[in-house]
Amino acid sequence: MNLDSSGNATNAETLSRDARSSLTKFAAWINDRNVPFLVTSLGMIVMLLWAGSYKMTAPGAEGIIPLVSNSPLIWWHFKLFGPYVGSDIIGLTEITAAILIITGYFRPKVGILGGLITTLMFFITSTMVISTPGAIIAVHGIKYMRYMSFVGLFLFKDVISLGVSFYLVSYFGRKAILAEGSNQEAKQLEERSASELLWSGPARS
Repeated sequence: MNLDSSGNATNAETLSRDARSSLTKFAAWINDRNVPFLVTSLGMIVMLLWAGSYKMTAPGAEGIIPLVSNSPLIWWHFKLFGPYVGSDIIGLTEITAAILIITGYFRPKVGILGGLITTLMFFITSTMVISTPGAIIAVHGIKYMRYMSFVGLFLFKDVISLGVSFYLVSYFGRKAILAEGSNQEAKQLEERSASELLWSGPARS
């Protein structure tokens, strides 16, 4: 099955035509229309723009102080820049990543950069579920069991965002590789045509 630059099937035998049951036909319909990429990429873009802009406000900066200060990976960030400037830097990084992902719709290699930035970001924030006080709690009356608090659940969602980031890197990477292949084929065809024209010139004369 051949793929176009977006990674979708280009020949007549699409997944939806191969599917037999209702469930597989529905799954194929989702795949053929690129729904997973559209939902995950647009969701990521909205979240980054919204969260990034909020971190550039005073309440947003103050809200992440315990998260950043207790992180073994970026505890130094607020000590170096202070909570407000440091939060502005984090917010600008998130907004930049969103812009790069948007640009990736047209230039896949730029989308790869956006995905790599969010991969690093969400790897760091995923570890905060372990380092942030109050993220893992005990419940009175239940022994030998620990639960995630609302803070812990809020942080744990970044594990899913980390997976989405890897998916975006993979998706944009596939598009970029296919585009490079198409450009290489076009270049070889152009060189072959020029060569044939060069050899056919003296024969005609």
